[in-house]
Amino acid sequence: MWTDVVDLNEFYRRPLGQVARRMIQRRIREIWPDLRGMSLLGLGYATPYLRPYRGEAQRVIAAMPAQQGVMPWPTGEPGLVTLTEEAELPFEDLSIDRLLMVHAVEHGEQLRAMMREAWRVLSDSGRILIVVPNRRGIWARLERTPFGHGLPYTNRQARRLLQDCLFTPVDASRALYIPPSRWRFVLSSAPAMERIGHRLFPTFSGVLLIEAIKQIYAAAPKASAVRSRRLVVIPGNAASARTSASQSGEDEPPSIPG
Repeated sequence: MWTDVVDLNEFYRRPLGQVARRMIQRRIREIWPDLRGMSLLGLGYATPYLRPYRGEAQRVIAAMPAQQGVMPWPTGEPGLVTLTEEAELPFEDLSIDRLLMVHAVEHGEQLRAMMREAWRVLSDSGRILIVVPNRRGIWARLERTPFGHGLPYTNRQARRLLQDCLFTPVDASRALYIPPSRWRFVLSSAPAMERIGHRLFPTFSGVLLIEAIKQIYAAAPKASAVRSRRLVVIPGNAASARTSASQSGEDEPPSIPG
């Protein structure tokens, strides 16, 4: 079930959400340090993490699933957000260089179809980055934040999902080692706690970040079998009849008068 866009927006307006955004954004920047001349698509609720790339990437777009709802972005400027079905992205094949999925994978009701659409719109040299709640972290166990909703993942599960959807994982990182607390002391200590957690307790991060490339030579799904048909001409009639072959064998043709 998708988290409502109003709740997501409210979370990122609060101090805890702002700290979470900064910690996750720092890891995203480490993975994607330079997107000059590229097109960037954010799927789910990725707008808090797209802003730093607006003056850098050639094109920045956000797609928000209809089940989640849409929020105008950026404020007071021409809109860069589109409302879409999760399994039908309104973009051409091979049109996106980088695809960032935040608050999307853990909520997808048609996850495999959504990932196949991500594969379709991504260019052959494109890369996808998914941000998902860590099943072993404390953020996934508390419902006070959006990361406590939906289906959390382990590192192995997230990689397996990407592989099953025709992507090859190439990089991974982690973020959010602070507890999801509103205490000012905890929030002000976030940078130090991130450094310590990343070095000593990586298993217990709040989120996982997995980058992958698309498998260009992936096998296409098998086409459904088409039942063979045979045309039988009946002498003496102007019309012709078509008879279908059954799975156990062909039906006997109509008798032809001698």
